[in-house]
Amino acid sequence: MTIKLFSVFSLTLSIILISSIFFHFSAALGGVAGGWTPLNDVNSPDVVAIGQFAVNEHNKEAGTKLQFQSITKGESQVVAGINYRLVINAKDGGYVRQKGGGGKGSEPQPIVVQRLSSPIQAVTAAAASSFRENSFGAGDSTKMKGLFKSKPKTPVDLVRQTRELLMYVERVNDTREGKREEKMMELSKSIRELKIILYGNGESEPLAEACAQLTLEFFKENTLRLIINCLPNLNLETRKDATQVVANLQRQQVQSRLIACDYLEANIDLMDKLILGYENTEMALHYGAMLRECIRHQSVARYVLESEHMKKFFDYIQLPNFDIAADAAATFKELLTRHKSTVAEFLSKNYDWFFTEYNSKLLESSNYITRRQAVKLLADMLLDRSNSAVMTRYVSSRDNLRILMNLLRESSKSIQIEAFHVFKLFAANHNKPPDIVSILVANRSKLLRLFADFKTEKEDEQFEADKAQVVKEIAALEPKENK
Repeated sequence: MTIKLFSVFSLTLSIILISSIFFHFSAALGGVAGGWTPLNDVNSPDVVAIGQFAVNEHNKEAGTKLQFQSITKGESQVVAGINYRLVINAKDGGYVRQKGGGGKGSEPQPIVVQRLSSPIQAVTAAAASSFRENSFGAGDSTKMKGLFKSKPKTPVDLVRQTRELLMYVERVNDTREGKREEKMMELSKSIRELKIILYGNGESEPLAEACAQLTLEFFKENTLRLIINCLPNLNLETRKDATQVVANLQRQQVQSRLIACDYLEANIDLMDKLILGYENTEMALHYGAMLRECIRHQSVARYVLESEHMKKFFDYIQLPNFDIAADAAATFKELLTRHKSTVAEFLSKNYDWFFTEYNSKLLESSNYITRRQAVKLLADMLLDRSNSAVMTRYVSSRDNLRILMNLLRESSKSIQIEAFHVFKLFAANHNKPPDIVSILVANRSKLLRLFADFKTEKEDEQFEADKAQVVKEIAALEPKENK
């Protein structure tokens, strides 16, 4: 007897879903990098959407008219993105079969799906696929075409691919424009994917295990050196992505260790290249951002402070390009404020040349912004307890006092306020040298008139208390004889 029926089949497919934006999965999926974990909810909208897409793609490939019914079971695996293995039930809308015969069929193999983001796009890859009718034997199984060739890339794979492409860019001067263009596009994609692993995609947080794998592989060989050397050859967007990757990796801990620090200590010459990057208009901001992240490591910051390059910052800060000058100023400030003990040691050893340069090139600069930033940074350095010995030495100099008093006369209220925070240290010094006292006494009436109307834009109790103390100290001064 021949019977027409609408048969339900267990469908096995292998497809890879790929998109330009990385899809980070939620903790609800319970994924651990590298292992397969059963899905808690195979009926979730996200998983069902993947199953429906798998059936649709099979219909296009095999010319069938299967209809998605349900997902029997599934597993997920964390790699650079997320893999799914699903067993899907699908309905054949008009399949004619001879009922009877056939032995017991084998269990259907689940589909393997990698989801990196939405919207979903399918690409060709090789994998054997089959489906069988639930109510019939193995002899009725029908084979489907394989769809895929490639496996999803792990974080380690991505780093290795990036390194190989960087090596190609560094050593090959390929006259075949098409070939080089293709490699550059691959490199841009790889670096972007590294960034997404480290930062997430805006919807989900990055996975700690994936970041650790990436970091270990990145610093196992000279990937950082390659990126720094090849950065000028990359397009603007890829430079930005590479800069963010390098910046993030400085903060990645693997087993409580910042392995980026170990690498930089062994390759400290890279700091020379980053610093000199300020002399390249196109690369300055990228290299500057990398440099600031690298000097988060105290040993690296010490190297930069003690290098001959430190003197160049006084010129970089005054470059005519505002963005580059501001970036150099930000790096300069980071060097002089982040690592307290290292900065105190540097200032003590290099006091004479450093403050000679600081006063003449920055505090007495013709550029308003330079003066303002310099006097604020000076206050930050001198008011830090770690620099107490340096502060005492600085406020004992009449030349330094003269510069600060001139800054108090600036038309800019912002500069005046910042200058006051340094000037008050001269007034509060209980061991003022006689020449300091003489200058303050000679200018007492002018100073008291200035402070009488000296106010901040917003009410500031601490500022008012400091000002009152300074006025009291100046009013009580008596001339000292020089010994």
